[in-house]
Amino acid sequence: MDTISRRLLGLTLGAAALSVSAASPTVRQEAQDSLVADHHVMIIGGNEAQKPSSDSIRSLIENFYIDQFRNYQDPAAPYFLFMSHDANMAMGVGGVVRMRAYYDPGNSMPGASFTPYNVPMGDTPLNRNHFGTTPSGTSLFLRVLGRNSRIGSYQLYIQAKFNGYQGRDFKLSKAYATINDWTVGYATSTFSDGSAIAPTVDANGSTMSMDFSALLVRWMHQFKSGVTLAASVETPEMTIQSDGTTVAGRSATVPNFAAMVQYQWAKDQHVRLSAITRVLPYRDLVNGTNHSPMGYGLQLSTVFNPVSPLTVYAIGNIGRSYSNVGGDFLMGQYDLVENLDSPGRLRTVPSWSYFLGLGYHFSHKVSASVTFGQARNMTSAPRAADGYKYGLYGAANVFYNITPRITVGAEANFGRRQNFDGDHAWARRVGAMCQFSF
Repeated sequence: MDTISRRLLGLTLGAAALSVSAASPTVRQEAQDSLVADHHVMIIGGNEAQKPSSDSIRSLIENFYIDQFRNYQDPAAPYFLFMSHDANMAMGVGGVVRMRAYYDPGNSMPGASFTPYNVPMGDTPLNRNHFGTTPSGTSLFLRVLGRNSRIGSYQLYIQAKFNGYQGRDFKLSKAYATINDWTVGYATSTFSDGSAIAPTVDANGSTMSMDFSALLVRWMHQFKSGVTLAASVETPEMTIQSDGTTVAGRSATVPNFAAMVQYQWAKDQHVRLSAITRVLPYRDLVNGTNHSPMGYGLQLSTVFNPVSPLTVYAIGNIGRSYSNVGGDFLMGQYDLVENLDSPGRLRTVPSWSYFLGLGYHFSHKVSASVTFGQARNMTSAPRAADGYKYGLYGAANVFYNITPRITVGAEANFGRRQNFDGDHAWARRVGAMCQFSF
């Protein structure tokens, strides 16, 4: 793993030297600019003489896209925007309608997300050749942006998605308020870096991408030098291998702590180092004792353009009992696992993962990307023979923007699950997507 860490570090430190100049907009930025220009602004109050300048309007619209934790699947700014006559406040209600269809030839995977952890073991007639559709990822949101002479800049954001049972249950995905450098609410974790994830048609995205939300309080400040610092306290959630007879979970008493430092040398190009710590309490029912082992995770991520049409995405992370906050390990109880040598005791789970992605914009309408990633459970013996050892994930896709707000895409996926006993299985999928932002 040390070799992998050194290679990822070398990659990210070399990104600034290889990237295009900040003064030269990339094709990726031109695609976003076409969205910024595709809005209908309604001015509230005042008269024609008090109408804000076009520069003020564009500046406020661009704020809808300024988000250090923005993911490629997040909806665009709404088409209809309400703006005060002094351009100090804007509000928009928008969303995205997203439909996906997929087909698994051979060994099929349960559910709409392509996840190596869920690859079935053994090719049987019960899991061959599956076709499915899902509206998951369809969402609605409301965002208010403003400037006030007393409190400074502020933002309110609420988003809900159809991501529940069969992708049809409407559930809250984000709800937070930001005033200057402070954010309070249910927002993307400080440990996440959604912009460093390569676009995929598949809803799940690359294995161990670690893009998740948490109830938090965060301080984040961006310096003129391009450096951004952030730190947060976040509400913990955990899943442990508890049987209620020898082991039982306990209530969390300490929040998760997360932090990140980022250097951005050009628009939408950066390198970021993130960290998270977790306290995982449980009770040993055999010996009648309480324990609170510590989990932690480190993540290095980057996104940059070595040449204008080409985008490089990379994320690598390592730690102990951090992986269950997102990615493949979220499908199982991998915060703490049973200690086969000591009934009543649990062990933290060492693991690491990485993925690399390349995106290419043939124009601001047509783009393609490829992604490959791996997640590995490094638990030492003794361990369950059928336990998840590692997963491989790959994707290749193409997207076409029919208009700035209507996108279609197609993708091919492959994945592999391997257990500790050597048992393994492959899965393949082809999928298509159509989405409309409003």
